[in-house]
Amino acid sequence: MVREREARALPGAIMMVLLVALTIGSVFGVIRTAVAGWDAQSWFWTVVLVVSAVSLAGLFVVNPNEAKVLVLFGSYAGTAKRAGFHWAHPFNLRRRVSLRVRNFESAKLKVNDHTGNPIEIAAVVVWRVVDTAEAVFEVDDYKNFVQVQTEAAVRNLATSYPYDAHVEGEISLRSHTNEIAEKLKGEIQDRLSKAGVEVIEARISHLAYAPEIASAMLRRQQANAIVAARQRIVEGAVGMVEMALERLAEKHVVQLDEERKAAMVSNLLVVLCSDQHTQPVVNTGTLYQ
Repeated sequence: MVREREARALPGAIMMVLLVALTIGSVFGVIRTAVAGWDAQSWFWTVVLVVSAVSLAGLFVVNPNEAKVLVLFGSYAGTAKRAGFHWAHPFNLRRRVSLRVRNFESAKLKVNDHTGNPIEIAAVVVWRVVDTAEAVFEVDDYKNFVQVQTEAAVRNLATSYPYDAHVEGEISLRSHTNEIAEKLKGEIQDRLSKAGVEVIEARISHLAYAPEIASAMLRRQQANAIVAARQRIVEGAVGMVEMALERLAEKHVVQLDEERKAAMVSNLLVVLCSDQHTQPVVNTGTLYQ
């Protein structure tokens, strides 16, 4: 694999002054020798003029958070990352590579989750180039490579986990956002490491059931929520009934036999677990009449 190395570049300002001065001097030398008669000295100044003029093409600028990859006659000559005005071999091909942090949002992909339910999923990836040589030479188009590999990683992640957790403690796409984000980031980084790209952050930006099952899954989620709420209500009601019986026994407010306790428990559970306000019934007699 081609690894990034620093290019040999000279200060551009100094080289520009020297080359301009050499070009102007060689022009005067050609004119002076040509007037006196074309001879070997004229050819010398002509060669100097051509070389100095061609060398001016070696001047280039590197902007902040940018790099220039230099290629000389098909060989990697290094990368200039230091911002400023530089000079290198004039026959170098210079390819600009941005080192800025960039975002990529994948398209909404329709895949089946771990349990086979069709879902729609998309992700946002924050990335940047850290090795310009690998980005330019190891892959054909590193921007397109990032997009394709990101979508492949999102598809693989979606098929590895269920949309909703059906077992307590199970990792799901919807409920464990931080864990899923870390796994997605790691998988994308493994795929993009050969392209000289660093993944800074990766998160799911869109997650939903496919339209054909969305209504059914919504009813299922509502049913699960109702069951869970009922369980909490029953647990709380039983605790309150237990506390009431214990406090009555401690304070010796009334002595209740088993049948009276059962009636009291029944009444309290009806009041505490009912969806609507209960209506009191006044008993003018006794429990046994």
